[in-house]
Amino acid sequence: MSGVRVLVGTKKGAFILTADGTRKSWEVSGPHFGGWEIYHMKGSAADPDRIYASQTSGWFGQIIQRSSDGGRTWETPGGEKLPDVSEGMPTGVSNKFAYDTSEETGKPLTTHKWYDDTDHPWEFKRVWHLEPSLDDPDSVYAGVEDAALFRSTDGATSWQEVSGLRGYGGGSHWNPGAGGLCLHTVLLDPSDPHRMYAAISAAGVFRTVDGGTTWRPINRGLVSNYMPDPEAEIGHCVHRIALHPARPEVLYMQKHWDVMRSDDAGDSWHEVSGDLPSDFGFPIEVHAHEPETVYVVPIKSDSEHYPPEGKLRVYRSRTGGGEWEPLTRGLPQENCYVNVLRDAMAADALEPCGIYFGTTGGQVYASADSGDRWEPIVRDLPAVLAVEVQTLP
Repeated sequence: MSGVRVLVGTKKGAFILTADGTRKSWEVSGPHFGGWEIYHMKGSAADPDRIYASQTSGWFGQIIQRSSDGGRTWETPGGEKLPDVSEGMPTGVSNKFAYDTSEETGKPLTTHKWYDDTDHPWEFKRVWHLEPSLDDPDSVYAGVEDAALFRSTDGATSWQEVSGLRGYGGGSHWNPGAGGLCLHTVLLDPSDPHRMYAAISAAGVFRTVDGGTTWRPINRGLVSNYMPDPEAEIGHCVHRIALHPARPEVLYMQKHWDVMRSDDAGDSWHEVSGDLPSDFGFPIEVHAHEPETVYVVPIKSDSEHYPPEGKLRVYRSRTGGGEWEPLTRGLPQENCYVNVLRDAMAADALEPCGIYFGTTGGQVYASADSGDRWEPIVRDLPAVLAVEVQTLP
């Protein structure tokens, strides 16, 4: 019987939850890297035993960890295994991130800083998102803060910037959102290996059709009233984008305000917030088998990061947006003031489809019936930053 592996990144370590295909009983492993912030974990589609994790500490910086056995053991690619935080400064820190110093600027790479043609200091702070290749377990992308895109082809041992994004995407005009200037989403098009998308807060969505050499902003239709020009090409605070492999030209977006949809690979967007109680939120996810079934978690506002009325509700649209239904069975419907962050919702590929999300209160909720009923599969973790799912053979 197939099963699932839920990868949970938290403020104080990583946790791995596993179950068979019934998804009724869960085993919990962790914390891995206890005491470290795990901004994101993602498994390889090409190898179910390969997992990458973004491990961050204000004291020791940013490290990418790799597992080749489903998370039982970990290594720092290209370097010595790191000690626990409590053991002091690690040695053998590896997986170097090398920013491009192009001839266009001629300005040198300083320690973790790159200066563009406006002398804006581009400082490497953390890896927000890891996106493994669809067909090569050693190839993986990383979205970082300050916003830039990196690629590794040697299993996270070394990284090179995909510099066309900042060059063609107008990087000197990007500005940080409340969470920083972060590249938080990378989507790979399964139908076209040369097309991919990157979303940045607060800059917008960008697309390449030549494997990353050139990029262009694709934000037509977005309106952000906090900007001097609400319909500007660059500057929108996009929280998350998603697509379904069967219809990769259809994109869904949770923006700072507004839930949006594109039917032409991002060339234009239109609002599908419909009857949601709030169109502010962070995650957005698509059902594994139904390209028109979409999930969001409304949050009250950009200053009150908790559910409207203190009721934790996932909203589902079976029509690709516009018409939404609240999913509440098994979720707290009073005095609940947690948040659900942008990378903290995922779907498995079993039948029926399972949906998972984690909260800043340390709960991970799962539904084995596409959202009709929910249960907490683990409680009292540190604040959850990210949730990803691997469907196991």
